[in-house]
Amino acid sequence: MSASNITVFRPSVLTLIGIPSLETVQCWIGIPFCVMYLIGMIGNSLLLIIIRSEHSLHEPMYIFVGMLGVTDIVLGTSIVPKMLGIFWFYVPEIYFDSCLLQMGLIHTFQGIESGILLAMALDRYVAICYPLRHAAIFTHRLVTQIGAVVTLRAALLVAPSLVLIKCRFQFYHTTIISHCYCEHMAIVKLAASNVWANKIYGLFVAFIVAGFDLTFITLSYAQIFFTVFRLPQKEARLKAFNTCIAHICVFLQFYLLAFFSFFTHRFGAHVPPYIHILFSSLYLLVPPFLNPLVYGAKTKQIRIHVVKMLYS
Repeated sequence: MSASNITVFRPSVLTLIGIPSLETVQCWIGIPFCVMYLIGMIGNSLLLIIIRSEHSLHEPMYIFVGMLGVTDIVLGTSIVPKMLGIFWFYVPEIYFDSCLLQMGLIHTFQGIESGILLAMALDRYVAICYPLRHAAIFTHRLVTQIGAVVTLRAALLVAPSLVLIKCRFQFYHTTIISHCYCEHMAIVKLAASNVWANKIYGLFVAFIVAGFDLTFITLSYAQIFFTVFRLPQKEARLKAFNTCIAHICVFLQFYLLAFFSFFTHRFGAHVPPYIHILFSSLYLLVPPFLNPLVYGAKTKQIRIHVVKMLYS
């Protein structure tokens, strides 16, 4: 029997089924997802408005927070509208090229967010360990260059995975994706040909981005804590440690959910699909939801301007 009799040749439309085994309650799951998305969009937009309008916040740390806000807005908008379309309006179809575009946006901005978190960790490292040299090192020009490099790195690493799917795969076992958004491995698993090149490249990108960034974030904060605990005044130690709390919260929630989703997709054969898909969806929704809340609550300068804006 030929491949064409048992497979689909280059489908133009794919079907996202949402969350397997939870189809009957997806409409209710969509409510907290929608609330998180709206809060994230409003919070990140508010952060961007404040950082842009307040000249005193035109410093590297707040500029990085603004970059993180833009990334979170794009990341959330890339998945939630289509996800709610599946949950609420029963519109599971998506064009193949649109699916690849969504996949590219999701993974590119995941990589950008990871790079920005690394830049923020390095900024805190220089500010606490070398405070007198911080202004000379982290200039506005360097911040701009970091933003450009982080964006270019993510785009160049994700682009080959799109090309590999588009050019290598002609036949597909099915057009049904057991997911609520287009994720790299979810698409690769549909193919009726050898997918080892795609899997290996996906692992390579994950370890290059997350592995490299997380290693240097960990080293930065290890050095920060070593320096903070050597400060003679207790008040100075508490102030420096409090400055890092917001960043540590963001790092932990981003990378813990990221690694759970990554390893479950590849090695979690015994994990129920709905558990994996719920966590992988939260992995993309929680950072845009929590980041403005964390930075708004823990960063004094931003909190002051938020209260001032709301009061006026």
